[in-house]
Amino acid sequence: MNYESSNQSNKSYDDGAPIQQREGRVARAIESQTAKLPSDLFLWAAGAAMVGSLAFQVLGPKPKTGIFGRRAGGRAPLASFIGHWVPTLLIMGLYNKIVKVAGSDRVSR
Repeated sequence: MNYESSNQSNKSYDDGAPIQQREGRVARAIESQTAKLPSDLFLWAAGAAMVGSLAFQVLGPKPKTGIFGRRAGGRAPLASFIGHWVPTLLIMGLYNKIVKVAGSDRVSR
């Protein structure tokens, strides 16, 4: 078996036209809404999350000590929660850009 016969994207109809995958209604609705957002919105939101995480790490509440002098909580949990949104926002921005440049709406129109 060669590579071309095992590759699913090489399938075509009898007339030689390639088979196009169609997106579902939900995916098209999400893409139509996210395409309306400016691409740099996600970049600015990720930057704000980084600054917010740093601010909570530096200026947040002092850590409390519990039994035997161990930390019972403090700055890190909230700063970490905010900081974990940075890669999520950047990936959402990347998805937004891909949808705008090469989204499924170009195929279905």
